[in-house]
Amino acid sequence: MSEENKRRSRYSDEDLAEFEVMINEKLVDAKQQLEDLKEQLTELNNSGDENRAGTFDDGASNWQREHLSKLAARQQKFIRNLEYAVVRIKNKTYGICSATKVLISKERLMLVPHATKTVEGKHSTQGKAKHQETPKFFKE
Repeated sequence: MSEENKRRSRYSDEDLAEFEVMINEKLVDAKQQLEDLKEQLTELNNSGDENRAGTFDDGASNWQREHLSKLAARQQKFIRNLEYAVVRIKNKTYGICSATKVLISKERLMLVPHATKTVEGKHSTQGKAKHQETPKFFKE
């Protein structure tokens, strides 16, 4: 992490506007992908043939339905996280690590625009979570 990020308390309005444009482009793409997944799922549901019930093709269709449903759920979560990022931009809190309160690097935000933690912050909170999850019977 650069020293400049440690000294600044937030990204400039120009930086935030740049991030917002990028996130809105990603939102448009993500919503289109979600619509495509929904269409595929609808087509798969409507193409069922009652005469094939119980065949291997039926098992493959079920797997495909489940797979498409999981992809759609993952895409919805991605869209929701991008929308939350836009809210943080509007609130001027975008790019501030929720764990360490320092700025997340621009490079990380370009790769993961919905990031809420620096890499260091993510590792520090994961370490705490792992420590808290240790069952009592393993402790001496």
